[in-house]
Amino acid sequence: MQQLSVIGGGSWGTALAVVLAPRFHQVRLWVYEQDLAARIDDTRINDVYLPGVTLPANITAHPDLLTAAAGAQILLGVMPSHHARRVYTQVLPALTPETLFVSATKGLENGSLKRVSEVMTEVIGPSFAPRIGVLSGPTFAKEIARGEPAAIVISSHDSELARTVQAAFAGPTLRLYTNSDPIGVEIGASLKNVIAIAAGVCAGLGLGANTMAALITRGLAEITRLAIAAGGQARTLSGLAGLGDLVLTCNGELSRNRTVGFELGRGRALEEILGGMRMVAEGVQTTYAAMDLAARLEVELPITRQMYAVLREGKSPREGLRDLMERSLKEE
Repeated sequence: MQQLSVIGGGSWGTALAVVLAPRFHQVRLWVYEQDLAARIDDTRINDVYLPGVTLPANITAHPDLLTAAAGAQILLGVMPSHHARRVYTQVLPALTPETLFVSATKGLENGSLKRVSEVMTEVIGPSFAPRIGVLSGPTFAKEIARGEPAAIVISSHDSELARTVQAAFAGPTLRLYTNSDPIGVEIGASLKNVIAIAAGVCAGLGLGANTMAALITRGLAEITRLAIAAGGQARTLSGLAGLGDLVLTCNGELSRNRTVGFELGRGRALEEILGGMRMVAEGVQTTYAAMDLAARLEVELPITRQMYAVLREGKSPREGLRDLMERSLKEE
């Protein structure tokens, strides 16, 4: 492979560019902030989103979206979910039917409740039928960029695309597995952020390992229910894109979503917490979209419902936990 274009210069996009750079002749990284793009090319460091990591020489930062995407054999989307439709619409003139599309965005589009791969198909489809895969798994950007071993999933209905991306992205520190259930992968990638907020709340309240184990287990159960109702497969949620990512995000202190929950548990207001964060915590917006999707599909999501009440309705975290524990008793 000659060129990879990474659309999104946040911590995750930059980390993926770093770890994938040895596999491509050229990596173009789209960075929204023009001054940051210039500093990256000058210093070889993304000092805002991934400080302390030196970018390989074959990575170039571009503030112009069309320049960043032009000529890409693989276009890797790593923008926040609420920007996906706008970004793919703007980049459309640079895209070709030969391009392979990989989405590493974790979230649902508010309003439409579509998965990001659905948004991509809707935007690009009138021009040509895009070949799309989704990338997910238990990964923190800083650890990936440091070269620590990790395993992720590339999922697509297009098995040839999945195998091509697997071969192109795999290396000494990054192992890829293929999967044919992008619905399950995208639902798992999105909803685990909601459960991670709940995990942070528990930690912020000073609760221990018993509570965390129960939360992760029951959180996986409701993510699986939603994925199946949306057309996904239960076995996907027992793998890297489900259980693996959920365990990492709920327990890892590098998780932005867990951090939001932790600060909520300590009594801080949501607006204050988000106002102090440079990077996006996808789980907040995903909570709102997940509740709407659950209503549409008639699926019960008790943990997500309590997080919705805490985030949007001003319910106290301790009261939300009490209401979870006092729900009617039932069979597992």
